Amino acid sequence: METVQEHPSAARPPLWRFLRHEWTLAVLGALFVAVVLTWPTLRHPASTIPGDIADPTLQAWQIAWGGHVLLTDPTQLWHSNTFFPERYTYAYSDTLLGYAPAGMIGSGFEAALIRYNILYVLLHALAFIGAYALVRQLGAGRVGGAVAGVAWAFAPWRLAHSGHLNILSAGGIALCLAMLARGHGWSLRHGYRPDRRRPGWAFAGWLVAAWQISLGFGIGLPLVYFLLAAGVVAAGGYGWSWWRRKQRPLFGRRLFLADLAGGVVFGAVTLGIAVAYFRVVELNPHAERSLAWTELFSPPLVGLVTAPSESWLWGYRHAATRDQLVWPPEMALLPGVTLIALAAAGLLVSSFRVRHRVALAAGVLGTGLLALGSNLGADGDPGYLTLSKHLPGWDALRTPGRMMLWTSLLLAVLAAGTITAAATAIRRVTDGWSSTRQRAVQAVLLVPLALVLVEGVNRTAHPVVPTPPAAWEQITEPVLVLPSDAGAFELNVMLWTTEGGFPQVANGLAGFVPVSQEQTRAATAFFPDPASVAYLRDLGVRTVLVMPDRLIGTPWEGVAERPVDGLGVTREEVDGVLVYRLD
Repeated sequence: METVQEHPSAARPPLWRFLRHEWTLAVLGALFVAVVLTWPTLRHPASTIPGDIADPTLQAWQIAWGGHVLLTDPTQLWHSNTFFPERYTYAYSDTLLGYAPAGMIGSGFEAALIRYNILYVLLHALAFIGAYALVRQLGAGRVGGAVAGVAWAFAPWRLAHSGHLNILSAGGIALCLAMLARGHGWSLRHGYRPDRRRPGWAFAGWLVAAWQISLGFGIGLPLVYFLLAAGVVAAGGYGWSWWRRKQRPLFGRRLFLADLAGGVVFGAVTLGIAVAYFRVVELNPHAERSLAWTELFSPPLVGLVTAPSESWLWGYRHAATRDQLVWPPEMALLPGVTLIALAAAGLLVSSFRVRHRVALAAGVLGTGLLALGSNLGADGDPGYLTLSKHLPGWDALRTPGRMMLWTSLLLAVLAAGTITAAATAIRRVTDGWSSTRQRAVQAVLLVPLALVLVEGVNRTAHPVVPTPPAAWEQITEPVLVLPSDAGAFELNVMLWTTEGGFPQVANGLAGFVPVSQEQTRAATAFFPDPASVAYLRDLGVRTVLVMPDRLIGTPWEGVAERPVDGLGVTREEVDGVLVYRLD
């Protein structure tokens, strides 16, 4: 009897095959690169935070609150423990609600910091995986996918947003587009292939899109409009093909139902979150911002090729140009010199068809111009301000430079086409050579990968976060912490509430000042006096914590020296902090 020889790979154990699988290597590689290029984030995760001690501490609290409230009382999700006694306070900024499951793990101040730092690393890994998956689905090779993943996830402009977790959390955008393209059997390289349709992938893509929206509208709203526009274009193309060929193109009921169900989930999540924001504006009409904010944050043309100070490679070199920018964190928008060069080469040499390259280039140009905001033409209309005037919700996106997220993603797709074409040419030229010589020549493809890695090296600060004072353990909620001066300290207090089960505090900081908070600050300027004590008791505040070392230069500078006799108030000092009890 003739013996049948098995393929060598068939004899390998399942674990080995799993470890060698492309997507296993991609995920492991993404995690490794994320740890290295965000270092030293994980060096002291229980005490430091990337960026600064302002917005990151707010966002660490947001994640913790989301997990806490879903475990204890989900009906109070939007009514957080801050800005007492206001309502819908969780919707005063992008909520990062999609990270709430992580917020269910652990409790307390240190857990909130550790959780934030781990998510900071993981979101970079997800951005890599999302871009890699997208360009692979579109038809690029593995090296092209790796270059695109690194170039997008660690683009120099993103380094300026080390303190904006909601802006950095963009991996779901690329990933949902990859899943939707796979589910519909579509790629740039091969077009529409009905035999490759996968309804399950399409549905999963909609779920990922819904999750991305739950991380905030700051970058999520453009995704909503992109998917709406893509749906209209796809439906139009389908109808055109039907009319032209006189027969209905293949689509399938299962795929239609997957899109319908996924679209409903996506729409429900989007509208459900939007309702909370509408309620905030209804209760606080002054929270709605004019287009003057958009004009203020609109970058000049030079901003598109200027790196932020956090860039190790370009930061010092672009210092003089950056000094010309009014607000560098939102105006230093360099997507990467290597990325721009590879994308430009992709217009001439690419694995993608010419019409697709032209479409990608048009997308790069269009989103790049939108990123200029009001500095496009005379006044940004037509342009970004046109969208602000006519698209619901767009007027709240006051930072046009964040459109660079889409510009750099399109550049990454073009760059991947260039690398893939180069890899194909190398394989063709080296066909028949020895494996050693082939690998030596193919190593050239690692050069652009190394360059985008170098451009992603950071100089991000990792300051130590102020810890809750010892007196925090002795408070009775609701509590007011003084000074309440609308500075970053307010955000630190919000994070302190993760210690002790999220007690209610009158403190908080958002893009606007609620009326009640403004009144509290005015009423307590002479605390403790009869009027301020009566006001706080009527408000419901039971404890006032005064931080003497932070009072200098604030309206509360003389609080520590004022007597409490005859006010029915007790005062004690706990490790340098004054605790006033109003009971």
